[in-house]
Amino acid sequence: MTDQPNPFDPAAIAAETVAHNTRLEAELAEASPVNEVPPELTRKARAEGLGVFPLGGPLEGSNWAAIPGAPGGPGRVRLSLPPERAARGTYLHLHGGGWTIGAPEQSDRHNQRIAAATGCRVASVHYRLAPENPWPAAADDCEAAALWALETSDGPVVIGGESAGAHLSAVTLLRLKARGLAEQVAGAVLNYGIYDMRMTPSMANWGERYFILSTPVTQWFIRNLLAGGEDRADPAISPLMADLAGLPPALIQIGTRDPLLDDSLFMAQRWQAAGNRAELAVYPGGCHAFDMFELDISLASRARQDAFVNACLGP
Repeated sequence: MTDQPNPFDPAAIAAETVAHNTRLEAELAEASPVNEVPPELTRKARAEGLGVFPLGGPLEGSNWAAIPGAPGGPGRVRLSLPPERAARGTYLHLHGGGWTIGAPEQSDRHNQRIAAATGCRVASVHYRLAPENPWPAAADDCEAAALWALETSDGPVVIGGESAGAHLSAVTLLRLKARGLAEQVAGAVLNYGIYDMRMTPSMANWGERYFILSTPVTQWFIRNLLAGGEDRADPAISPLMADLAGLPPALIQIGTRDPLLDDSLFMAQRWQAAGNRAELAVYPGGCHAFDMFELDISLASRARQDAFVNACLGP
């Protein structure tokens, strides 16, 4: 399943990664867990570049565009275009943040890099956030954006995201499949996603140790999303439970120090068992959202993603 020799061996973790994890966990120990802070305060802090994640935008060179058909009102995407050439396809990006925090413009740096490396038009979806807008608001917005991308793209479409955005990517693909449109998507990028709202063993057993995520933090995110008491085993909500046949090739990436490790391991197996192609890349010592930091494993993850997207786009 992986192309790396025993990435779960602690000896495989680079000294750089060990040092980063130690610093990060110490910093988080001095902060209130996100589930103990009102979402609007965390959103404000993220927009101001506060907290543990480097500020990724807004940046010049990315701009808002309206899209029709969004069920919650006028839809928007944040467009990052390839420099000095016509786009050869579209990468539809769904940002992370536990369906509760995060915004497309905070991914401008990330998405401008993808646009330059692949020649894609990168469109990051402004979906509605929980708890103010619980299920299925975010999924509805992402589906509307995917339909827009398929209608307007000059070239193949790849759908991808990280964390909650990887979950929404899988959900969106399943919705497109129900419409008979999944074969029009060239690929999927699923970075350290959550795919089972009941929580897989690695997530459920993690405990209160606050390392970007914790079991209580993830439980809080899920409660924000599923405020109506939805069935957490519903395949429409937990894509790990769905019939995955007929979905496009996927790149699934995860770090070994991520509480959501099992979600990616299980999803990669199920993706392949359904007859699809799945590439699983496991990064020794990678924490949740490790690719947001400047580490060697982050550079490797980004390069792997760029290569996958380029392969999906074709010559």
